[in-house]
Amino acid sequence: MEIEIDLTKSVDENAGTYFNLAKKAKKKIEGAKKAVEVSKKKLEKLQKDEDKFMEVETKKLEKKERKKEWYEKFHWFVSSEDFLCVGGKDATSNEIIVKKHTDKDDLVFHTEMAGSPFFIVKNGQSAKEETINEAAQATGVYSRAWKLGHTTADVFYVKPEQVSKEAQSGEYMSKGSFMVRGKSTFVYPRLEYAIGLVDTQKPRIPGTASDGAEIIGGPLTAIKKRTNKFVKVIPGKYKKSALAKKIRSKLKGGDLDDIIKFLPAGGAEIKK
Repeated sequence: MEIEIDLTKSVDENAGTYFNLAKKAKKKIEGAKKAVEVSKKKLEKLQKDEDKFMEVETKKLEKKERKKEWYEKFHWFVSSEDFLCVGGKDATSNEIIVKKHTDKDDLVFHTEMAGSPFFIVKNGQSAKEETINEAAQATGVYSRAWKLGHTTADVFYVKPEQVSKEAQSGEYMSKGSFMVRGKSTFVYPRLEYAIGLVDTQKPRIPGTASDGAEIIGGPLTAIKKRTNKFVKVIPGKYKKSALAKKIRSKLKGGDLDDIIKFLPAGGAEIKK
């Protein structure tokens, strides 16, 4: 290292000059170190943001790639006895379910209250009391009774041949409405529902392949058979979006849109 000495200055003055230069150099080094640290933190944040973005996009892609079953367009759950139960979301889907997806061995559920879904239990005439009670509960939960804050509902079920579009003379059957004739059997379920997060190794329906963790919804007895990670919801004050966030937090996972999809219309809250 070469040092230039100013012969017009004293030794102390030369020393002072180099001392000041050293101080400035030290400050520059410290500033450079701080700039490097700031840059490192920014880079780490960008890396985390990129990883999070890729994770979200990968999940979206996985959801798109998974082939959806026909019943996923409607309300649905699998009973504790492994019967598929499917219900309408509106007048159009009620019409589709009864006309297109109801077979002679099924059972059809409805309430006497306007604004109720038609629910079918596939091969339901072979089902036992537990499945019948669960299907009745789902019918009541997704009916207007929930919106009105009722704790129970009057639900009935019949065989498919008792349901038709043939109205009484002088009457008109609007979309989603059907005439029910003959004897009906009534059930009076409690209005409560469960939202669960299934294990990655457990398929949604026994006998089918698993395609990863997912949110399911249904009567408590049906959900408890599929998973031990669930919450129970009852009529309440929270909107779907706000409640979905609380449920995801409780379950420590799950897609918000999927949780919202299973929640009944109207206010709800988590039952403690």
